[in-house]
Amino acid sequence: MELYSINTGFFKLDGGAMFGVVPKLIWSHSNPADENNLCTWAMRSLLAVDGNRLVLIDNGIGDKQQARFFALYHLHGEDSLQRNLHRLGVNFQQITDNFLTHLHFDHCGGGVRYGSHGQYEMTFPRATYWSNSDHWQWATVPNPREKASFLTENILPMQELGQLQFLDLGQKSLFPGFDFITVDGHTDKQMLPKIQYKGKTVVFVADLIPSVGHIPLVYVMGYDTRPLITMGEKEAFLEEAAREGYILFLEHDPVHECCTVKMTERGVRLDQTFRLDEI
Repeated sequence: MELYSINTGFFKLDGGAMFGVVPKLIWSHSNPADENNLCTWAMRSLLAVDGNRLVLIDNGIGDKQQARFFALYHLHGEDSLQRNLHRLGVNFQQITDNFLTHLHFDHCGGGVRYGSHGQYEMTFPRATYWSNSDHWQWATVPNPREKASFLTENILPMQELGQLQFLDLGQKSLFPGFDFITVDGHTDKQMLPKIQYKGKTVVFVADLIPSVGHIPLVYVMGYDTRPLITMGEKEAFLEEAAREGYILFLEHDPVHECCTVKMTERGVRLDQTFRLDEI
């Protein structure tokens, strides 16, 4: 298996929302904000190539929303899903699987696009789109807190166009060497891929740990629906990651693709940062 980092672009979110109860005086050291209190974040996908199987994990925000929607999130930079796949010699038709950690718009919006006649079509026409039945129910009958993050135009076409399948939460595996864990603090049944790669375990940590700035236990996003559950999930996962030497692949960190963590007297802390191609 080969793994490739695919940056789909950068956007901005409010720093206070991203760090919850942690004061700006503290979090701004790792994630400086602009004059509007907005911080830059990546939308970084991961491509796993296993023989003829090309699995894309998440797919970014997409480009089909109206200008006023994108104005809220200040998309910027030269990166895009299509551009960075093409750099690898990969086109949308070659993607066989799109594994979706969860269905918030910045993770799944790129999976559906407008066709030539203005109709919705799947970005990856030959791919199976993978979610799970619990999260699908959560996303399609959303609670008021998350409703603005679950956009029907990003979600329902997967099912309506016949490309959606649900993963077994008992088995928790897509194929040998590509397993996943589930966490419930950010949103219900978020799936984090756990991939065996070059003798290492790479975990796509999605919104459990958006950036290296979120490694300390109490650094929990205001977007999380169950922040106390997030803290328990982070504590258990990070202790295991430090003990087992996991590589954390960071979806939203604007600078760092990967990191490791270590146990210290203050709890689990950042150890090393590096690019995926340096493994």
